[in-house]
Amino acid sequence: MTGTIQNRDKFLNQLANRLDRPRKSTSIVRPKWKFQPQLEVLKGASQDELLDVLLEQCKVIHTSITVTDSQDLSSKINEVVSGYGGGPVVTWKDERFSQWGLDSLFKHEWPKQNIDLFEWDPGKGEENITKAEQANVAITISEITLAESGTVVLFSDKNKGRTVSFLPAAYIALVPKSTLVPRITQAAQKMREIHQKTGHVASCINFITGPSNSADIELNLVVGVHGPVKASYIVINDL
Repeated sequence: MTGTIQNRDKFLNQLANRLDRPRKSTSIVRPKWKFQPQLEVLKGASQDELLDVLLEQCKVIHTSITVTDSQDLSSKINEVVSGYGGGPVVTWKDERFSQWGLDSLFKHEWPKQNIDLFEWDPGKGEENITKAEQANVAITISEITLAESGTVVLFSDKNKGRTVSFLPAAYIALVPKSTLVPRITQAAQKMREIHQKTGHVASCINFITGPSNSADIELNLVVGVHGPVKASYIVINDL
């Protein structure tokens, strides 16, 4: 919904007056910094090199990771879910699951295994959150993946509830290899490009780095604090 802004000029003029300066109404010109070290990290790295960095980083963040292709993706997901103790499973409502050939697993194989699957449905309101709370495993898709930190980036919308990724006990992120970037610098650039192109910003953007953890108490890392206690990344070779 697009709203209207009432008394904007009056409000901004009042602020400028209180700050004892003229109101700035022209666009801000982005400064060109002489040194930009954030652009040098993993500069020029290929997707294969970024994948190697991600594989190593996942050892640090207590996250299991495997690499597969669309042909073996179904069996790999089934293997990981079984390793986590089976369902219930909750997923986004996302057409990419079908494009990657997962309909047979979701709609036929899992029912035969008595694994319950719930797909986020914006028409079901609070039931979505209840199902996410009850789920053992969550499955979502990374939109941008930061190799340096081992972070997956999720864009929420009406079909992709944010509770899917943090209420279940275990979490699986499907990571298209094409989404790999060096670090958050490139992720911010990509999100800005998306906004400039579409004029749209996701209702919520989540940066998830493995299972939940905290190091607040004497810098001792405790894994599994306030969200999924286990996490797996499945990298899909889509290049």
